Amino acid sequence: MRRFAGDRKVFFFEEHIPCDHPLPYLEFHPFPADGVIALRPRLPHWWSLEEREAGLAQLLAMLVDTAMAAPPVLWFYTPMMFAFAGGVPAAAVVYDCMDELSAFRFADPRLVALEGELLARADAVFTGGWSLFEAKRHRHANIHPFPSSVDVAHFGRARAGTLPPPTDQAALPGPVLGFYGVIDERLDLKLIAAVASARPDWTLAMLGPVAKIDPADLPRAANLHWLGGKGYDELPAYLARWDVALMPFAINEATRFISPTKTPEYLAGGCPVVSTPVADVVRHYGALEGVGIAGEAPAFVAACERALALGATGRWRDEADALLADMSWDRTQGAMAAILDEAILAARRAGAHPANDEPSLPAIHAKPRRERFDALVVGAGFAGAVLAERLAEGSGRRVLVVDRRDHIAGNAYDHLDEAGVLVHRYGPHIFHTNSPKVVDYLSRFTGWRPYEHRVLARVGDKLLPIPINRTTLNALFGCDLRSDADAAAFLKARAEPVAVPLTAEDEVVGAVGRELYETFFRGYTRKQWGLDPSALDRSVTARVPARTDTDDRYFTDRFQAMPEGGYTAMFERMLDHPNITVRLSTDHRDIRETVEVGHTVFTGPVDEFFDHRFGRLPYRCLAFRHETHDRPEFQPVGVVNYPGEDVAFTRITEYKHLTGQRHDKTSLSYEFPSDEGDPYYPVPREENQALYRRYEALANATPDVSFVGRLATYRYYNMDQVVAQALATYARMTGKPAGAGAAAASVTAGPSV
Repeated sequence: MRRFAGDRKVFFFEEHIPCDHPLPYLEFHPFPADGVIALRPRLPHWWSLEEREAGLAQLLAMLVDTAMAAPPVLWFYTPMMFAFAGGVPAAAVVYDCMDELSAFRFADPRLVALEGELLARADAVFTGGWSLFEAKRHRHANIHPFPSSVDVAHFGRARAGTLPPPTDQAALPGPVLGFYGVIDERLDLKLIAAVASARPDWTLAMLGPVAKIDPADLPRAANLHWLGGKGYDELPAYLARWDVALMPFAINEATRFISPTKTPEYLAGGCPVVSTPVADVVRHYGALEGVGIAGEAPAFVAACERALALGATGRWRDEADALLADMSWDRTQGAMAAILDEAILAARRAGAHPANDEPSLPAIHAKPRRERFDALVVGAGFAGAVLAERLAEGSGRRVLVVDRRDHIAGNAYDHLDEAGVLVHRYGPHIFHTNSPKVVDYLSRFTGWRPYEHRVLARVGDKLLPIPINRTTLNALFGCDLRSDADAAAFLKARAEPVAVPLTAEDEVVGAVGRELYETFFRGYTRKQWGLDPSALDRSVTARVPARTDTDDRYFTDRFQAMPEGGYTAMFERMLDHPNITVRLSTDHRDIRETVEVGHTVFTGPVDEFFDHRFGRLPYRCLAFRHETHDRPEFQPVGVVNYPGEDVAFTRITEYKHLTGQRHDKTSLSYEFPSDEGDPYYPVPREENQALYRRYEALANATPDVSFVGRLATYRYYNMDQVVAQALATYARMTGKPAGAGAAAASVTAGPSV
């Protein structure tokens, strides 16, 4: 409010104070340094509830009549004020929902009904955190989350070492673990007592007024000190002497939606933090090294020990500072001001007050009205298109789909090249699945052309079936294996089993021996991943097993087919819905200021979404050389692999085999893996998974965003698995059946289709 008061007149109408005077009156308390005028209504202490509400309404009406030339903006911090202020003509009404007050101890039973009335009247709604936003967003069309901000400069004074020690804390022995805030039913008093008991060598300094609980119920111990309430200006001096800052909140209905301001304040003061698993703390700060999350007392004590070991400086503090850099109150107030100005203009256009009236809070930050959608889908590939279609058709939601590329269908995009041959721009995509439900869903948008994929490997002057089968063995070794048993015995004789296979090399050598490994797998894998198979997870090669029969199909799924007319045509039908708007060549970050959405579906790289906070996740990329040849056929099958390291490419794809197209010419693509370019495959190594798990924690703590698909979940999914995952995500988001169901899909890794 101090920031709003920089160019607007701001009155802060406080709760009434009982008095002995027989008539109500209003005290004015200006705060020149802040520019805010506090209004303190005084009412006879013997008045009934009805008399109090009438008296407050009278005092507020008198203020508006005498101090304001035009209708004011009414800004409500609590629905209780709406009982007497709801009838005041206003330029706009803001409901700043700081918490779920109805869950607090001794909450007024009228809160729920009054909040409903306030929401119906409000032009804009702000929530004090993301959890609260998630709980309220369906109740208003113009609702925005504003998690706690921080005055970094104010609390950063604690780091300088120049503040005089507070008298009541100066003599306390270290290490000191501190808390400040209201001490009420939201604190876990048993946890505080347990920590004090477990570590009598620690000092616990608890600052804050006691409210709604009996002070006699506070736990007592020689190392536990209740220091009472402190002023905002005093807090940095206390923080300067703390080794760890605590947030020992009970996990109950009263704390379900809190977004404590003290978290960023503690970090700005240079203190590592240990908190119980409050949802918004986990969501915003849980991945920081300087923030420990623990529930039960033993784990909480252990988290405090780890925090103490961090020290006063280091990477943890740099990481916290980087996060705090974008959390200023100036930024929050600026965003709120823009929304408020828009609400004032919208109310004026709707005739909420005469056009020649100017609101007492002038609209000085007016921006164009933002478009509103129920959902934003980032990425128009399989994951994004399926979820957009389901949300639009299955739930009637307005969906905006954006993609940085100039086309839909993601990596499955196909098109006619200059010669008129249908090609896949991003390499071969062959559909196969064991899930009837996935087939049923996609069949709404395409017919199918049966196609069983076959792959040959170029070994010297031979083209041999891959995966390895009995035909491969006979041709390569000049033998005459006539049965599955013969082939199994042949492979067993060459196998070099590894007791605990961990790497891709272990997996292959243990199954077929080193010679076949060197012939078919080592060179191809080194080119594909830029790493030796001995440095990759076993899943890379486990997905292409050796066979003992003569089945030369690459896949053995029950359903194998290609969409009639191609993938792009299927996607066009999927996204052709009146509730879906598609915008191509559009980055989702570029529309933040012009588009307002209720929920986001993100299908891009998860590390990119979080601005590579922990570093970049490694992805393997692909480059293609496309050629057209003046002859009807180039090779006998759709894909020929080149496992040798004497050529840089891994495979050649001839698309007419896949599509069934008849044409006098044929078009090919040569595939060159690299570390640069669009990300295709997560690199399956344990250290990469460890890094992903840090991003996964951030994703799990961001409930207004669903992360779906190969890049967003850092797993190699086949196309049917992405469809299944998207359908399952829709069911979780809406509580509705996915329409075609959500097929169970195993997660596999490695380059295929």
